[in-house]
Amino acid sequence: MKLYPESAAVQLEFDKVKHLLTEYCKTEYAKNKASNLRIHTKKEYILTELQQSHEYKLITQTAQYFPNDHVLNIHRDIKLLSIPGSTLVGEQWMVIRKLAESMEKLFRWFDNERRLAYPALTQVIAESYYEKTIIELIDEVLDEQGNVRDNASPELAKIRMSLYRKRNELRRMFDKVLSKLSKSGYTADIDESFSNGRRVVAVFSEHKRMVKGILHGESDSRRTAFIEPEETIGLNNDVFSLENDERKEVMRILRDLTGRMSVYSSLLFVYHDIAGELDFIRAKAKLAIDMNGNMPNVADKAHIELKDAYHPLLYIYNQKSGKKTIPVNLTLDEKERILIISGPNAGGKTVTMKTVGLNQLLLQSGLLVPVHPTSQMGIFRQLYIHIGDTQSIEFELSTYSSHLLHMKHFIENANGKTMFFIDELGSGSDPNLGGAFAEVILEELARRHSYGIVTTHYLNLKVMANRTNGIINGAMAFDEVHLQPLYKLIVGKPGSSYTFSIAERIGLPQQLINRARNLVDEDHFKLDRLLNRTEQDLQQLDKEKKDLHKLIRENEKLKKEMEQVLDKEKHRQQVELLKHQNVITEDRINYLKDTERKLKQIVLEWRKADDKAAVMNQVQNLLFKKKEQLVNNKVAKKLDSKYKEVSADITVGAKVKLRKNFQVGQVKEIRGKRAIVQIGVVPMSVELSDLIVVEEKPTS
Repeated sequence: MKLYPESAAVQLEFDKVKHLLTEYCKTEYAKNKASNLRIHTKKEYILTELQQSHEYKLITQTAQYFPNDHVLNIHRDIKLLSIPGSTLVGEQWMVIRKLAESMEKLFRWFDNERRLAYPALTQVIAESYYEKTIIELIDEVLDEQGNVRDNASPELAKIRMSLYRKRNELRRMFDKVLSKLSKSGYTADIDESFSNGRRVVAVFSEHKRMVKGILHGESDSRRTAFIEPEETIGLNNDVFSLENDERKEVMRILRDLTGRMSVYSSLLFVYHDIAGELDFIRAKAKLAIDMNGNMPNVADKAHIELKDAYHPLLYIYNQKSGKKTIPVNLTLDEKERILIISGPNAGGKTVTMKTVGLNQLLLQSGLLVPVHPTSQMGIFRQLYIHIGDTQSIEFELSTYSSHLLHMKHFIENANGKTMFFIDELGSGSDPNLGGAFAEVILEELARRHSYGIVTTHYLNLKVMANRTNGIINGAMAFDEVHLQPLYKLIVGKPGSSYTFSIAERIGLPQQLINRARNLVDEDHFKLDRLLNRTEQDLQQLDKEKKDLHKLIRENEKLKKEMEQVLDKEKHRQQVELLKHQNVITEDRINYLKDTERKLKQIVLEWRKADDKAAVMNQVQNLLFKKKEQLVNNKVAKKLDSKYKEVSADITVGAKVKLRKNFQVGQVKEIRGKRAIVQIGVVPMSVELSDLIVVEEKPTS
């Protein structure tokens, strides 16, 4: 992306974001990349960078383990590995081994499932592979502390075994000599020491001629002399010779290891870059979490659709101090490309402008942006900015001259892929003339289909926005009652400067304010007052809208609660019904169990009984008794609805009811204890005790 002027990124505070990003980096690779962060215009590259940061952010927020702990800068060691004839020592091999071990963990982490879940992060290792031979070759030669193993070569094993024996022999001989000299009273307080790697005896200077051997020196006080005993000279020479042979063999082994490992130098460079790249991605994810960064939708065209956009630095500062940050909501598209923001000073116009500009730089640098994820941001190839006093003493330019010089560059180079920001367009000159030039400049930028934001107090620019295609008005909300800015952008209408309101609130004499009003053109004053009143009305409407939405949410909440109550009641009724059904079912089961028990008993009786008919009667009574009872109950109910029982003697001609089958008939004849009853056309002989006198109920 082309920036104008060169200080554009600094004016938008992009350098501060890079500084924060650098502080999150651990490796030199990542720090260098963060401090030289580039602003790109290629959608594919931007999307990849954004997706990688987004995926690492998800890993961090879900507290997943990610093997990205290698932070050592070993570029020089790897470069030395690739130089023929060079030799790496133990410590250097240990840091190379740590790098290879880190890559082993990394490649194991990226299994098939995670490669599908994190495709953008997978691209970091897509062109590489893990080579286990690197660790195997190092472990064959070096132990965990970086020392060459005894079995690294047969010659080294032989030398170290001989060295071990000679040192033991030297220790025994030296202890023998030391004991002898101590008994003679020749040794000093410290008994022994080392000189040039050789073991020597510390004796009093007055006895040094009494001890045979080589004098290595004396103490500063001249009271103690250091002598290598004659008995240990040969052994010390042997040890010294073996130690020299050991050093040569160790260097030969390390040189051989360096030669064998040199073929992997290019792969180790790739490993080093992978570790640095992942550290850089991790830093971007950490920064995104701090500044509420998200991944918006990216369009390969000039477009701005910001939802809940925050100034990243202001958001971080307010989070630390516990303050609330007001987001920006703004859409600039092909029909409405340029926004003119008006309103009182210190109302947030410049901050709003910087929020849009800085977030655009973050996006095209591959950093997650503090906007709602449903926001859509385009890609611009040029970004022009003009903020603050640009007076140039060096070129003898006044503020307005410098202003026009910048505007000249804007209108000569702007196109449909240009985003520009101009603070106080036309300021620094006569309001009428400066306003005229500002109007012409805006018309030209609109004609070139550029996108941008302009802040102004000029009335003619506010009027112009309503009659020029591609230009819209915007205002920063202001609380006139408390005389406080609300830092909220309202798109679609111009804003008042609240000049007279602020003057009245701070207590300027009313007569001065009235005189100032008289000096202002009446139409101008009426328009400013109209804008003032319109803004307050819109704020009131916005407040009422919020209250209405709050009531709607409360209503929805009550509705959900009521539905939950109804659901619980339905559930309770269903539970009660099921309980009732369960009781009925339980009774049926108990009845069937009882019937089964009785049937088993009848079967036993059948086998034993001689009167099979009696047993069959029991079966019939058991199986059909209940059914007969049900039928009889129904007949009895039907009969009771037509007849009622009467307390009278049974005589010939009386209507009677049979107790057993609930039938009604007329008595024709009485024969002792029995009676002949006519039921329909059939006469029956029935005992008098089984009859009840009845009479018909009157019909209503």
